[in-house]
Amino acid sequence: MRNIAPVITLIALVIFFSFASSTFFTLDNAFNIIRQLSITGIIAVGLTYVILTAEIDLSVAAVANAIGITVAYFTIQPDYVNIANVPMQGWIAVILALLAALAIGLVTAGGITIIGIPSFIMTLAMMQIANGMSALLVRGQIAYSYPEIVTTLGSGTAFRIPIGVDAAGKAAFIPIGWTIIVCLAFLVAGHIVLKYTRYGRYIYMVGGNREAAEYSGVNVKLIIGSVMVICAMCSGVAGMLGVAYFGSAQQNQFDTFLLDAIAAVVVGGTSLFGGRGGIGNTIIGLLVLGVVNNGLDHIQIDSFLKILIRGLILLAALIINIYAQKLRESG
Repeated sequence: MRNIAPVITLIALVIFFSFASSTFFTLDNAFNIIRQLSITGIIAVGLTYVILTAEIDLSVAAVANAIGITVAYFTIQPDYVNIANVPMQGWIAVILALLAALAIGLVTAGGITIIGIPSFIMTLAMMQIANGMSALLVRGQIAYSYPEIVTTLGSGTAFRIPIGVDAAGKAAFIPIGWTIIVCLAFLVAGHIVLKYTRYGRYIYMVGGNREAAEYSGVNVKLIIGSVMVICAMCSGVAGMLGVAYFGSAQQNQFDTFLLDAIAAVVVGGTSLFGGRGGIGNTIIGLLVLGVVNNGLDHIQIDSFLKILIRGLILLAALIINIYAQKLRESG
């Protein structure tokens, strides 16, 4: 039920919005949905790893925001040059931002595995810390300057797909942004690691039965700590690309991404109790989320009602998740 329900929901939503709006079921809009999901998809990959171990990370959006601001902050500093007098400012900014994401992930992992703080509380604290970093660096201002590689990957076009001719008789193309390529790379890599490596099997073991995993010789703390670091790094990459995608770096810019990323993972069918689900489920959840958000825009529904509908969909997914777990235990 956990796996079938999201697929049925996705099909039903596509059919409904296709009849409700004549502009929804088009190739151009399909790629537009995928483009809108790309940043959320990168965050959702890391969050999938965390939830598969029966943990949670509430800091993903705040970390994305903090790292996006961090890369912009270092970009506007004086140029750094090497011996050959070649500007290295952009690369240094990216490296420092990634190191900041790694540090946040390591602190979170240490708090959970070494000190023993529950992931819910630890990541809630890290959310506040990351928000504090954002406020301290940006100080209420807006940054528009980023390294060239971040600008390219965040807002650049990788290639264009020809779709015929437009009304004026000129060739029409659909641009495929680099954010889509990066998101697909993260999804594919995440799936391969989970399904075809020993590390991926350990993640499922820890989430499915932590005590049994310990008796089998699995270093449970190391696995849990590593997925928290992976999640922070995914959020960091999403944050860097996101500021270029949005065109600016500012405080509270990624606030909605926490609910979106959790909804994508849970709506797709990954169990909150761990050990069930994966990247394939997350992809379905992302598509459900994207179709809902895009479809509601096409039928011009009240923006406040849109937020309510998204919450109801998440609630329905949680109910299915709980009942599927009960059926599994009773069976």
